[in-house]
Amino acid sequence: MSKDRKILLSGIQPSGRPHIGNYFGAMKQFVELQKEHETFIFIADYHALTTLQNPKELKQNILNVAIDYLAIGLDPKNVTLYKQSDIPEHMELAWIFECLTTVPYLERAHAFKDAQAKRSEVNVGTFNYPLLMAADILLYDADVVPVGQDQKQHVEIARDTAEKFNRVYGETFKLPQPMILSDVSVVPGIDGEKMSKSKGNTIPLFAEDAEIEKCVMSIVTDSSGGIPKNVHEIHTLFALDGHRPTSLSDGARLDDFYAQNEGKYKILKEALIEDIKTFIRPLREKRKSIAEDKEAVLKMLKEGGLRARAKASAKMEEVREKVGVKLY
Repeated sequence: MSKDRKILLSGIQPSGRPHIGNYFGAMKQFVELQKEHETFIFIADYHALTTLQNPKELKQNILNVAIDYLAIGLDPKNVTLYKQSDIPEHMELAWIFECLTTVPYLERAHAFKDAQAKRSEVNVGTFNYPLLMAADILLYDADVVPVGQDQKQHVEIARDTAEKFNRVYGETFKLPQPMILSDVSVVPGIDGEKMSKSKGNTIPLFAEDAEIEKCVMSIVTDSSGGIPKNVHEIHTLFALDGHRPTSLSDGARLDDFYAQNEGKYKILKEALIEDIKTFIRPLREKRKSIAEDKEAVLKMLKEGGLRARAKASAKMEEVREKVGVKLY
């Protein structure tokens, strides 16, 4: 790896099938950035335990995430793809950070506040989540962490934690910068709200043709306007991704197509269906091919874990020396 390249790190929770919002909001950028940066992408399986306590489902989700990212174009030659649980140093460093961080500070975390508002009792993992994330980031001397605007606070907490550790124990951690993925607006779900697995309003990234048809025809439309806002916003994403919509004649623009078919929601949805099918079909077929060789995927994940652990282990040796627990 070139010493000139900055280190980019991001994590993905194994929480179920990815959707087109995940793709345009983050996954696509990881693929585009992988050659410009020394890239670490990890599957945050220990983070997932805050909400998922079904071992069979978690195992399958972890494998699925690895397959998903290979299918969209992450290249193990350019990217270290690994699972968090293969690197025990993540949890060790998180404990050290927890001993430096006050309860009132963590109580200000947006994710904790949201969880507290939704349920009466919040597990300790959810409360400590930002410090495990700080460890995830700081172990690898990450320069940049791609996040959406709503995740920016997690990187800020990692920076605060690094600054406090450096102040108490001496210069040790690099301060990461958030890379805000601002060029992609919120992707609307089929109900018009933000596309989210928890809301069940998604268009799956590797959906079969029949599922795509069902999802698109279910998109809520605003009957007060001639151009259905949600349909148009989703369609624009595919038009901007370097794929010329099959629904357009040569030289035509997507906005012109919508203007010409104002009020004709069925025609507009059918055009979107065809364009999503054209986009998803090769990804879906590549994914099926990769999934046929499970052992190769597991081998890749294990090798990524070994590379990541070598880097994390070296950092923890320095940390143990700094905090005073290393005697031999």
